[in-house]
Order: sequence, then structure tokens, then C-alpha cells
Amino acid sequence: MRASLTVLLLACLAVPAHALPPPCSSGVVFEDRNGNGVRDAGEPGIPGIKVSDGVQLVTTGADGGYDVPYEDGRTLFVVKPAGYDVSVRPDGMPDFWHNRQYHKGPALKYGGTPQRQPGCRHFGLRPRGESTTAGEFEALLLADSQTASVQDVDYYWRDIVQPLVGKHGASLGLTLGDIVNDDLALYPEMLRTTMSLQVPWLFIPGNHDLDFDAASDADSLRTFRHHLGPDTFAWEEDAVTFIGLDDIIYRPGESPSYLGGLREDQFAFLQAYLPTVRRDRLLVIGVHIPFFEEGARGFRPADRERLFALLRDFPYVLLLSGHTHTQRHWYHDAATGWHGTQPLHEYNVGAACGAYWSGVKDAAGIPDSTMADGTPNGHARLRVQKGGEYTLSWHAARAKDDSGIGLHAPNVLRKGAYPAWGVYANVYMGEADTRVEYRVDGGEWKAMKRVEQPDPSLLVENMRDDLADALRGYDRSPEAEPSHHLWRGALPTDLAEGEHRVEVRAFDRWRGETTAHTSYRLQTATP
Repeated sequence: MRASLTVLLLACLAVPAHALPPPCSSGVVFEDRNGNGVRDAGEPGIPGIKVSDGVQLVTTGADGGYDVPYEDGRTLFVVKPAGYDVSVRPDGMPDFWHNRQYHKGPALKYGGTPQRQPGCRHFGLRPRGESTTAGEFEALLLADSQTASVQDVDYYWRDIVQPLVGKHGASLGLTLGDIVNDDLALYPEMLRTTMSLQVPWLFIPGNHDLDFDAASDADSLRTFRHHLGPDTFAWEEDAVTFIGLDDIIYRPGESPSYLGGLREDQFAFLQAYLPTVRRDRLLVIGVHIPFFEEGARGFRPADRERLFALLRDFPYVLLLSGHTHTQRHWYHDAATGWHGTQPLHEYNVGAACGAYWSGVKDAAGIPDSTMADGTPNGHARLRVQKGGEYTLSWHAARAKDDSGIGLHAPNVLRKGAYPAWGVYANVYMGEADTRVEYRVDGGEWKAMKRVEQPDPSLLVENMRDDLADALRGYDRSPEAEPSHHLWRGALPTDLAEGEHRVEVRAFDRWRGETTAHTSYRLQTATP
């Protein structure tokens, strides 16, 4: 009797009263016919759907079932297939991912990934009806919303999100990192605000989205993944495939504390997934740190070349990045490890927060926040058609016009003076070969010259800040730096005294001709 009690006692000690059941590695991807996110009676499984944990990739069987071997701490996700919508969570997020956390994770300031009951996870997909857009697709693109406080979240709401609510035609949204500015407690409010746009939203982490108290890179995105989803994902539409990749290599205790690059597990996912991707549609790769970024915190060249080798045989590829708080287009070639038949286009998207919500506030109490290259803060749009064709556009926050051109000209010049002063056109989506012209008083159109120098409008703000006796805003406007999309045309001084109208037109490769105008005045002066 005593021996039996001893065995029973040892058994009780070995299995805690509240021990979790063994983790489940399987589940079903099903047709969510009523859209409630729960598999109800009569809702069949869907075969042929890809499911991954960011490393391993499997395909659902005839009954919609999948089994991804359980690895604690990874995020499981469905590769949403073209022709389907995913179920929606109560918070508005697309329900295509699930964090696996069987054992208690490391203690982190912002919570990390909570331990959960490791039950089987099912994912619902809803067949999409016939589209009237003939395969066209539109996405909203944001980079670096970078809110550091509740006040910044309010700016983000009133400046970026609210003007778009109910007024966009996008079917997807994508944020290219730095959702917040180190304060991860703001994630719930940022998520609530962003989901007001009522489209599925995908988030890519940035260097300001890290758990800085994590002991390793592997644990540095636990809080991000808890709130915002996987740091590696894929999402398929009829005209385009999106792949999102965390490209922040966190190095706690080292200097610099992070750099750009990809992990071995990400390459494992790409090597498994890319062979399944259709090549007659556009492939979009989204990251935070630009692939062209150099220096101590730049993107590791070996990782870039390794990725580019995997992409080489895809005829239609677009790279998207953020991080710089400026805007430019970059075309990769052999110098950066790209060996495709055509240069590889990377669009470095301007920041939603502009220059970190800095500058003088307007009548609505929102900071100007123009970026260091003279680009106003705002959002971008990507429109894709079948066959790999796409267009891009930049839309300044709450802009009175949508010309995509910022002009600067002197108010007054002396009549007859040497024509040493000019009109400047900052063409926000301009490229090296963009055609930009101007004319005065309806005269002949003349070519403007591309110049790489600071935008004079921002230089004026810098000077006003320098000369002010008191702060003009919470933070000053950024120090102006040379812009990659600035053009200049000399203003004539041999015209009649008085006001003269200056028109500028730019020929955008995607939007066609766009125009803007300003004026200057000629005044007679005596020595």
C-alpha cells in the first residue's frame, strides 16, 4: 500500500495539475461560407493551400488538412491564395496567422508572445466573387508611421488615415516597418487606427519595432508578432504576389546594434516557396531597410546577392523599402549583385510621419513634417495589372492638389538683373530621366535641369528655425539634404514690370503629365 502511494505521489509531482496538453501541429483550411471565422457544419476543407511557419512549407490535402511540425515560438500562417479573402478577426486584422508558444517565452518589457493553449488551429477562407476590375489590383503603401506617443498616433490618424477612410479603392494595405518609434505599447492603438481603413493590412517590422531587451535577434520581434503578425509572410492575388521579410538583424550589446540582412530561416522559406510562385504576375518583395543601403547599418551584400539569385528568373519583380525618411527610385544592376535581363526596380517609399512628426504646426495643429529631401509626408499607391505591369504614385498628406510637384521661386526680382535666380520643381516621384519643363506667361516650354541639391523651400524653414527667438515647433524641421528629384529653371528678368506666371509640367512614367504653377514679380529699382 505504501509503495502504491509513493508511485502515485511521484506521478503527481512529475505532471503538474495545470500542465498544458501536448501541442497540436495540424489543422484545417476551410471554406468560411458565413464569414464568422469558425468552422461550422457543412464548411468543407480546401485542398492545395500553402501553410508555413516561416521556414517549413506544406500544402493542404484533399480534406483541407495540414500538418506543420511544431516549433515553439514560430508564427504559423496561411499563404492567402488568389481568388479568396481571409476571415477577419474582431480587431479587423486578417485572420491568417497564429503564434505558437507552448512554453513560456522570455520576460520582455512589452510582453512578448504570451504562452497559449496549444490547440489545433483552423483558418477560414472565403471564395471571392467575380471581379469587375479584370485582374487589376490596388494597394496602399505606408512606411515609417513611427509614432512615439499618443499625440503622434493622433497625428497619424488625422493626417494619414482619416482622409482615406471610405475614399480609397485599395484591396490591401502594407506598412514597411517602424510602425512605432520604440514604444511597443502603442501597437494596439496603431492597429485600431489603421484598421479604420477596412482593408486587410500587412505589417513588416522595422528597427524601431524591436524588443530591445531581448537577448537575441531570434527573440527581438516577439511583441511585434503578438500584435501584428508574422515577420515573414506571403500573400497572393490574381495579378500580384507579395512577400514580406523582416530585414533587421538585431545585435544586442554590439555596435551598431542592428544592420540589414536576412536570416537562414528566411532563405529556407524562400527556397521552398518561390518555386511555387507563378511567374506571369508581379512579384513584390517588401522590407524595411533598403537593399541599396550601405554603411555600417546597411544591407549585407552577401544576403542581397543571395536573394537576387533566387529572384533572377522572375520577369516581373518590384522591391519596396522604407527607413530613409526620404524618397527615391533605385535600379539594381551587376554593381549591386543583380544579374537579370533588366534592371531591378526598388522604390524607397517616403515616410508617413515624414520627418518624425516635426516642424511647425498648421491651423489643424498637425506638424508640417516635410522630409529632408523636400518630399511631404503621405502615402503611396501601387496599382497592378495582369502581366506584371504596375504603376506607383505618391500622395502628400491632406494636399490641396495632387500634382506631385512642389515649387519654389523668389517672390520678387529686379527687372533687368542678371538671371541668376530660378524656379525649383521638386518632383516627388521623379527619376533621373524624368522630363520636366517650364514656361513663363504661356511662352515656349523649356527643359529644366536636374540638380542634386537641397530643396530651397526646406532651406528657408531651416533658416527660419535658426533665426527664431523661440521654438517654432516641438521639433525643428530636418536639416535639408540633397534631393534626388529636384529640377531648376532660370527665371527671365527682361520681361515687363509686374507679376509673371510660371508653369511647370513633369512627365511621370506612370501618371503621365502633371502640372503645377507659381509666380514671381519683377520690380524696377534705382541704384
